[in-house]
Amino acid sequence: MGRLFLWRLLRTALAVWALASGVFLLSHLEGDTAVELAQPDLAELRTTGRASTLAARQTLDLATRHRLGLDIPLFYVGTHRPTSATAGQWHWNGLPNQYHRWLVGLLQGEFGTSYRTGESVGSRLLQALLFTLPLTGTAATLAVLLALVLAQRLAARPGWHRPVRGALVALQALPLFVIALGLLLFFANPAMLVWFPSYGLDQAVDAEMGVGEQLPFYLWHMTLPVAALTLSALPELTLQLTAALEQELGAGYATTARAKGLAERAVIRHHALRNALLPSLAQLAELLPALVAGAVVVEVAFALPGMGRLLAEAAAARDFPVLVGGVLLIGAARLLALLLTDLLSLWADPRIRWQR
Repeated sequence: MGRLFLWRLLRTALAVWALASGVFLLSHLEGDTAVELAQPDLAELRTTGRASTLAARQTLDLATRHRLGLDIPLFYVGTHRPTSATAGQWHWNGLPNQYHRWLVGLLQGEFGTSYRTGESVGSRLLQALLFTLPLTGTAATLAVLLALVLAQRLAARPGWHRPVRGALVALQALPLFVIALGLLLFFANPAMLVWFPSYGLDQAVDAEMGVGEQLPFYLWHMTLPVAALTLSALPELTLQLTAALEQELGAGYATTARAKGLAERAVIRHHALRNALLPSLAQLAELLPALVAGAVVVEVAFALPGMGRLLAEAAAARDFPVLVGGVLLIGAARLLALLLTDLLSLWADPRIRWQR
């Protein structure tokens, strides 16, 4: 069991490395874009044709390429060698290349430097995660707990189960941005209700304020974003678990439990729930990545300085080091969610066995 777990963990690490490497190599094919982004004055110099300006442009271009590490080959092998008579053929570039430097830095915990701001990518991602992790973690926890409670009630078929199911189906059909905008219009709109703010979390939480003073502001600003993500994830979890519970309640062991005098809720809680969780656990592998993707929409809609907004701005500006670091973290979260799902499946049904 321990060896299989280590093997799964190693495969997860290799998959994350392959994903990040592919994104890095594809993004760094546009070296000129990185130079222009890191040096905004370079585009203006390129539009003029004077000799002095041309010389200044070339000097600035070389200095910027050296600072960004773009003056060395991209990978261990390549076809681009302008000073060689055999240009166009494959060459061994050796260890001094951009990919090797990035990989060594990554193993040391360094993600590179942002082209736009010159800041460390690791520090920018960490600042964004301080907002995104509580947002997505709270939404995931609330969605799972509410789905567990609501599915058990709906499986017992009370009188209100039909309208609630209809509401869940209608909510599932709505895109996330519609849910977010609806919450803004109803609860952060002077024409309706102004119970919560629509933006301004980074201004409200001041570093000079104490933790006791920051917490109320933080919770006040995060209520609507968390509600939007929770409402987007809740219908699918609830409907799936409800269908699995109803199927288990029709099995022979549930009928036997009822014949022994157990109430319907007791049959659900003590007998049917654990078996019904097996197909629903697979949804956890999709829940966390879906919430991370939804954080892009929510953080842009509510102007939150989190991971989703950071990656959206980096993609628009083609800030590739930030994008590569973000993809690496999201890919790791996705693959670790798959590993967590396997572990939970083993807990729910010990008869399940891993295969190599």
